[in-house]
Amino acid sequence: MNTLLDLSDRLYLDVADFAHSTPHWFQWLAEVWTEAGLLLFGVLFLAGWWRSREGSSRAMALALLAPLATAFGYVVSEAFKSLVDEERPCRAVAGAPASLVACPPHGDWSFPSNHSAIAGAAAIALALSWRGIVWLTVPMALLMAFSRVFVGVHYPHDVTVGLLVGALVAFVVMRAARRPVGSLVETARSSRNSAVVWCAGRGQAAHAATHAPAHSEQPRRARHGAY
Repeated sequence: MNTLLDLSDRLYLDVADFAHSTPHWFQWLAEVWTEAGLLLFGVLFLAGWWRSREGSSRAMALALLAPLATAFGYVVSEAFKSLVDEERPCRAVAGAPASLVACPPHGDWSFPSNHSAIAGAAAIALALSWRGIVWLTVPMALLMAFSRVFVGVHYPHDVTVGLLVGALVAFVVMRAARRPVGSLVETARSSRNSAVVWCAGRGQAAHAATHAPAHSEQPRRARHGAY
């Protein structure tokens, strides 16, 4: 265990030295990404919900579960953080250069990384609800995790465990709650409340019915033209 922690210390120092050797604009991008990446995941949640409004109840259920599963990932990570009082590397590692962002205060513990847990959970939740987007969300999560080490506020093992915890929790929540939430979506789509229906979407059947007259108009005219 101590060997792994020593390795994490050395990796942290290597990344910190590398960070200070990069141009100021690159450091600024890393500082921005370490927070803005979370906002981009939020935008993807909204986009996933919007595109699922005309999809199946299962698709809408997964789109609604994605942010919820991510929230669960954060809660589990925060629970671990309250049990493990690990000091931040920007304060604990001897000889480390100053962190690029302000070192969090004492008591804001390091293990695991909540940012990484959120990123890992969001990446998996979105991948399960939106086919093909895994090629975007996984690199985003990995960059988010790396950026936390790059700016100097987490050890490599903090972000690794954070990613794994978030991803695992999100996977379990998405699989366990898919059917009950799908039933709720079907109930909401049959509601008489227009606001509820708008939020849940009308689904594939209503979408097809809306476009049916346009497709049937031409044959009807052809039959009339035959007389």
